[in-house]
Formats: sequence, structure tokens, C-alpha cells
Amino acid sequence: MTDPLIKIHHHENVATILLNRAEKRNALSRALLGELAQALHDLSLEQKVRAVILSGSGPSFCAGMDLKEMAATAELADPHSQWSSDAKIYLEIIQTMLRFPKPLIAAVDGAAVAGGGGLVLACDLVVASHGARFGFPEPKRGIVAGIVAPLLSFRTRGSDAALMLLTGRIVDASYAHRAGFVHVLVESEQIWAKALELAKECAEGAPEAVTLTKKMLNETIGDNLFSLLAAGAAISGTARTTAAAEEGLAAFLEKRDPAWNPASDMKSS
Repeated sequence: MTDPLIKIHHHENVATILLNRAEKRNALSRALLGELAQALHDLSLEQKVRAVILSGSGPSFCAGMDLKEMAATAELADPHSQWSSDAKIYLEIIQTMLRFPKPLIAAVDGAAVAGGGGLVLACDLVVASHGARFGFPEPKRGIVAGIVAPLLSFRTRGSDAALMLLTGRIVDASYAHRAGFVHVLVESEQIWAKALELAKECAEGAPEAVTLTKKMLNETIGDNLFSLLAAGAAISGTARTTAAAEEGLAAFLEKRDPAWNPASDMKSS
């Protein structure tokens, strides 16, 4: 019997969702995303749960989408349909997290990149170790961080979003803290205790007031965020069909530098 890809633990009125695919750096396969969606649904209905911590097993928080699964999709008769479906599923996860009725706290140790970084950005509060790393290297894989881009812009100053998204640069936790999408920095051994402390502090508020405050932050102040996320999902799905995406994913899996063909890329787009 295989281990579940998502584990849920309860600590009084706080629940923890643990991404449980450490051997793959918690890469987001379709199966894992399905289990994550179910976990979020179940915890949203548990009245005794007042706040939720999201973390990853092993040395990484999350390496993003499962690129081997993405590359294998190219062999299907209609890969575009599957890629569009994948982008929609990830979009729905992000939207669910933003609309989740309880505070979500990310506890990040190790790498949180690409789609994994998107999960962090969809949380309300972020606790990170000094060893945490964040980045959106999609352009270096020939793809587009269409869903992450609006989120990163929403959580940070536009200049930080542009730097990270255009360069694909991996930044350290101190940079993320200065940019505004990491709220608390701690040593690795303190990360769980600090995340739990923060979750319990959030849980002290009246549930209705906390839910409405979160709604105000994500749906009122960020009034056009959801339409931008939907547009980004469409761009992300289309970008996966280009020659650049094919070359970028192949280069990543083969551990070599990509050989970009600008003329071909323009025709494909």
C-alpha cells in the first residue's frame, strides 16, 4: 500500500496539510493536486479547525509541477487539452486557497519554486527558515508562470515581481522577507513551532470576523486578482504547447542547457 500524497494532522484547533512526496521534492503531480483539493475541501468544513498550516515533507517545500508528467503529456493524441486541464486544476487550487474560510499559514523550509512558490503566495501568512529559497524559473523551461505572476504582483511590489519572473532567479528567504511575501524568518528547527504559534494566534479571533477579513484582503483589495488568475491560466496552458516548452522541458530532464530557436518560438506562439 502506497503512502498518501497528502497527510493531515490535527493539533487542537489547528490542522496541518503536509505535501508527502519527498522523494520527488513534493512535485505537484495530478494525483497530489487531487488529494490537496480534497484536503482543503474537508478542512473547510471542519468547524473545530480554525487555521491550517501547509508544509512539505523532506528537504524541500515543493519543486512545482511534475515536469516529467508534463513532458509525457506531449505524447498524447491531444496534449493541448490535457495541458489546459492541468492549468485549470492548478488555478482552482489557488482560487480555493485564496477563498478558504480560515487562515492558511505556509511553513517553508528548503525550496519553494514555480508552482510550489505559487502555493506559498496563495497562503495568507508565510513562515520561512533562513535556508528557504523561492523562485519562478519557468522562462528557463520554456513555459510561463501565468497563474503565479498575478499572485506575485499582488503580494509584492511590481518591481520585485518583474525581477523574479523575467530572470527566473532563485532568491533567498531574506530577499523574500524584504519583498513582503515572507512574514516571519526563523531557524529551521523553529519553523514548525513558529507556524503553530501564528496559527493559534489567528485562531483566537472570531471565525466570522477572520473569514470576512480574509475575504476583504483577497477579494476586495485584490478586486481584479481572480480575473487575472484566469487569464494567466489560459496563457500558461497555451505556452506549454510551444516549441520552446518542448525544448525547455527536454533540456531540464536531460540536464543540459536549452537550445532556444527564437524564430521557431515566435511561429509557435
